[in-house]
Amino acid sequence: MQNMTIGIIGAGNMGRALAAGLAATPGAARALVYDHSDDTRRRAAQQGLAVAKTLAELVAQADVLVLAVKPQHVAALAREIAAGVATGHPLIVSVAAGIRTDALRRWFHSDRVVRAMPNTPALIRAGATVLYAAADIAADDRARVEALLQPVSAVWWVADEDLMDAATAVSGSGPAYFFLAIEALAAAGVQAGLPALIASELAAATALGAARMAGAGTESPATLRRQVTSPNGTTERAIQSFMDQGFMKMFERAVEAARARAAELGEELGAV
Repeated sequence: MQNMTIGIIGAGNMGRALAAGLAATPGAARALVYDHSDDTRRRAAQQGLAVAKTLAELVAQADVLVLAVKPQHVAALAREIAAGVATGHPLIVSVAAGIRTDALRRWFHSDRVVRAMPNTPALIRAGATVLYAAADIAADDRARVEALLQPVSAVWWVADEDLMDAATAVSGSGPAYFFLAIEALAAAGVQAGLPALIASELAAATALGAARMAGAGTESPATLRRQVTSPNGTTERAIQSFMDQGFMKMFERAVEAARARAAELGEELGAV
């Protein structure tokens, strides 16, 4: 990867996170970013990232091309850079939710396509990314994608492309679920009498600690929950209240709603 250039189209949160992660990793590929927005390019430059003057310049230099744009913009982007892709034949990595491999290959006239579903904790190098590639994608290209993402994220591969919609629902959208839970826990703390600042910081710190324990992998989340839930104690009373209100089913419905929307996006936008 050292002698390669990663061209990142889209300098929003995810694009900048990937570029910054590469820039901070010794021996990683060179990252070059571009965004149609003058303000966004300016912010990327202020962050110390290498910014291409034009989209054509970025495409011409890229060995790997990362599509970090909104799903509804991918088809138009393909039309804009198709000639450059045909000339350089870069590996294309799409982080657009829902857009399937067959559509990407058709739009970009390239078989070198890998899909990735990262999430926003990549901004603090704590991301979770699920990857999919068709069976004909070379092992070297798969390794390049892993090397691109590992500075900012843990990575998992799935063999069935349909599972990318499930990954979008669980990890892609998932940070928002936990932000909402922290928000709700803090609000409940205020209702119970805590000062707002203490309630907010206490909720966030508690979530962080619990996530670290679960992420350590020494015990399952279910085991950790049981360990802190003493019989007839305060936690048991709270957990029972959650369960009485259908807590597990609520998550099932939410994840299914997000998964279904990701599939809809693929059908709606991929028909172009």
